[in-house]
Amino acid sequence: MSNSEAVLARMREYMVGPTRFMNLHACFELGIVDALRKEAGLTATELGALVGAKPDAVEQLLYLLVKEGFVALDEESGGYTLDALADVAEADLQRALTFMGMIKTGMLRQLYYLPESVSTGKVVGLKEFYGFDGTMFEAAAAVPEVRAAWGPLAQNETASVYPWFFRSFDIPDGARVLDVLGGTGLGAIMTCQLKGSPGLRVTTFDKPALEAECVKNFEARGVAEQCSFVGGQVLESLPEGFDVLLLKHFVDMYDKDDVLTILRNAHRALEPGGQIVVLAAVYPEDIGDADDYQVDFFPSYILGCVMGRGGLQKVSTYRGWLEECGFEVTKVSAKEPADIPPDAIINRVVISATKPN
Repeated sequence: MSNSEAVLARMREYMVGPTRFMNLHACFELGIVDALRKEAGLTATELGALVGAKPDAVEQLLYLLVKEGFVALDEESGGYTLDALADVAEADLQRALTFMGMIKTGMLRQLYYLPESVSTGKVVGLKEFYGFDGTMFEAAAAVPEVRAAWGPLAQNETASVYPWFFRSFDIPDGARVLDVLGGTGLGAIMTCQLKGSPGLRVTTFDKPALEAECVKNFEARGVAEQCSFVGGQVLESLPEGFDVLLLKHFVDMYDKDDVLTILRNAHRALEPGGQIVVLAAVYPEDIGDADDYQVDFFPSYILGCVMGRGGLQKVSTYRGWLEECGFEVTKVSAKEPADIPPDAIINRVVISATKPN
């Protein structure tokens, strides 16, 4: 095969990507996989009657699953049985399906407008489909369909990531902690629960409109005496006088100039000897790593569906930006490979750095 032919063959993989995704997802949405989980050996006619579809259409969808080895077909009886899918634990399967559901509802339509989003720096798909001019995070608070797509995924991510995140660094006893863009207070609450000490004080910093809900959450979780809220804009300034500053999840939602602005504001917010802790998804140092799927996913995801700007960076890039802003990187923590599910796309690290005395 010539180089030209090899390139065209690789392009073919992109051509069939959307159809493969929807074919597989439709088999779950229609209930075909669930039917086979309950009873093996069902024919297309029997499956069609169970899921409310024509047998011919069911058969068409199952060709791909048979090809992939997810489902097996007995040619003699015409009965279908779960093959490789039968070996996947229900909890693992639901995690993957939650992510796939987000892709279908929260990405496929919006990505039609990816070029326009890149050109304008805004998520054009949200405007076209929901009449919403803003980011996915803002839309999730106002548009039920967007919230339904992203909410379950966010809950899964929180349950999976936060315990590991808080194990990755230490907070001195009695420290003053600033949780930047801490939303409605979950990070502050978990800081008190997992890193509590006499005299510990945690401040959530975010848009002023979130204050009432945040304070309500502090009271409901019994941490109101330890936690407070300060409203503001992260690109303008941060309150000062803190020992530890947390940047969780959001640095990849900003372009380089904005990230540098945030880091400089963070440097001013910290006392000498203070620590900044950054939780971020990162690209591998070798972008050509065939086993890493983040480059396949995140540029379109962030630019076309979430922010219209920003994107993941390499650890080395974040290290350089932190040093440029006056920090000394002290530690980079990553999950153990055995703790990362095989269906995971996101690879996160925790980068700890200090402001020199």
